[in-house]
Amino acid sequence: MSVFQIDFGSPDSGQESAPPRVVGIDLGTTNSLVAFLDLTAPKVIPGPDGSALVPSVVSFPAGAEPVVGAAAQRALLTDPANTVYSAKRLMGRGAADVAGELALLPFPVAPGSESVIRLAVGGREVTPPEVGAYILRQLKQNAEAFLGEPVTQAVITVPAYFDDAQRQATKDAGRIAGLEVLRLVNEPTAAALAYGLDKRQNGTIAVYDFGGGTFDVSILKLQEGLFEVLATHGDTHLGGDDIDNLLLRVALEDIASEWGADLSGNHEALQRLRRAIIDAKHELSTRPVTTIAFDDGGREYRRQLPREVFDQLITPIIDRTLASCRSCLGDAGLTPAAIDEVVLVGGSTRIPLVRQAVRALFEAEPHTELNPDEVVALGAAVQAGILAGTVEDQLLLDVTPLSLGIETMGGVVSKLILRNSTIPASATEQFTTAVDGQRNVLIHVLQGERELAKDCRSLARFDLKDLDPVMAGMARIEVRFLIDANGILRVSAKDLRTGKEQAVEIKPSYGLTDEQVEAMILESFDKAEEDFKERQVRETRVEADRILAAVEKAKQDDAWFALPPDERAGIDRAINELLLSYHGDDYVLMQQKMEALDHASRGLAEAMMNSAVRGALKGTKIE
Repeated sequence: MSVFQIDFGSPDSGQESAPPRVVGIDLGTTNSLVAFLDLTAPKVIPGPDGSALVPSVVSFPAGAEPVVGAAAQRALLTDPANTVYSAKRLMGRGAADVAGELALLPFPVAPGSESVIRLAVGGREVTPPEVGAYILRQLKQNAEAFLGEPVTQAVITVPAYFDDAQRQATKDAGRIAGLEVLRLVNEPTAAALAYGLDKRQNGTIAVYDFGGGTFDVSILKLQEGLFEVLATHGDTHLGGDDIDNLLLRVALEDIASEWGADLSGNHEALQRLRRAIIDAKHELSTRPVTTIAFDDGGREYRRQLPREVFDQLITPIIDRTLASCRSCLGDAGLTPAAIDEVVLVGGSTRIPLVRQAVRALFEAEPHTELNPDEVVALGAAVQAGILAGTVEDQLLLDVTPLSLGIETMGGVVSKLILRNSTIPASATEQFTTAVDGQRNVLIHVLQGERELAKDCRSLARFDLKDLDPVMAGMARIEVRFLIDANGILRVSAKDLRTGKEQAVEIKPSYGLTDEQVEAMILESFDKAEEDFKERQVRETRVEADRILAAVEKAKQDDAWFALPPDERAGIDRAINELLLSYHGDDYVLMQQKMEALDHASRGLAEAMMNSAVRGALKGTKIE
């Protein structure tokens, strides 16, 4: 097996006599909390109103300062168009990613939100990370008021299924709020810490996390105090909000039938109806029947909702979570009987049907002793205590100081393990070849935050040789990064078609100093916009190379010579226009020219396909 051993070194662990307080934060879709570790146990911190829950809602009244929490939640009923909720579901997303949800939200999206959503509220434009920052700032203020000291450092939890963009958006929110985010901790790991499951020597733990806006399930293996994530599965757009939206649609249909009126365009009435539905849903967690009660302009809507009917309505949503659980077990290579502990996280796990379904699937009684709304924040506080040195006799898991990845086509970096990933950590990604008949692939291992290989630190290079000479794009090369608890990186590459692995060993390289790491991170911030643009240009050129090569190859086919002269001239014209834009830095123009070439060559592609089909059927008799 190809193995590299690269010692990153360890950051200075020296502590000052009075280390700064580190808090744990659960930035949730519906509610958010902050917690700290006192001398006995983790505890949530109450706000000025005495409640630890801060509704994840921010109102942006025109010409006034934003309002956060319960007051903003009340503004949903009077000023819904300028009040943002469920921002966590929009973190790191573009408008196309969440088009279905945006249609149900009362606040408008600003133009130009294709890559980053911008919300037009209160006469200004804000991004989801900025909305998250207002919530985090409120939690920070609550913690400072309660603890009587400044709070500048935090551990923030994220769903295990959050991707790189969503995690980065969460960190951005923390930075905007004036918090140094020491670590992003996966919510399942935080839940296990809250229950003290890390005190076990060994065990396999399933964490079923069904919150307001996201669902994920993780299988954790605990071995000698270390958590290893065996598998994770889920959906960042599945949660209690979906149950609310389902009941909302049912109620709107009822109202349309009874009143002959469509309320879907009346945002104020819609938010009051949503509030009535959420209250009814909460009641059904403890009562067998409830009533959805809603008044609008003197008209009354009353619908009795028995738990049996509620269960029937939401069964498809619960089934989606169970399908993720089965997939997660399959990915981990386990059966339900192999699970030692099951932990429930998130407010939606209060629903009796959810608890019954989880109990039946895992064949075990799930942990419900802790408040499901608080358990993640409590676990984050434990992790914060470990980082702050408050917790003794527990292993402080180190983190990777810089992202790790490999060089791909165009000289760009594909990052496999991100900076600040808790170790042990592993990542696997598949790559392919770019040239027909390619027999060797160079694996170039890099460390750094920049987008281009030339700007990152080269750690190692090795060749994966003797690949099957197949067409470009057909090879499947699996690259695996694994960092053990000692901070040693091992990299292997494997041809999945043949099973071949390359045996190469590289001597350890010296780690970076803290100053070098900080300099690289600061440089990545300074160059971020420039790097991102250059990456887009290079990736677009790679795609242009692929298209040009395919068209040139097609021009050797008999179908090319059978095309009308004006159609061939049109393809040549489109090729020349793409080539003219190729060496510029306007990747948008290049994309437009690629689309034009694709459109011009469709007739050629169809002719080649027809020719291939005729050749395949030649001599075949159809009975």
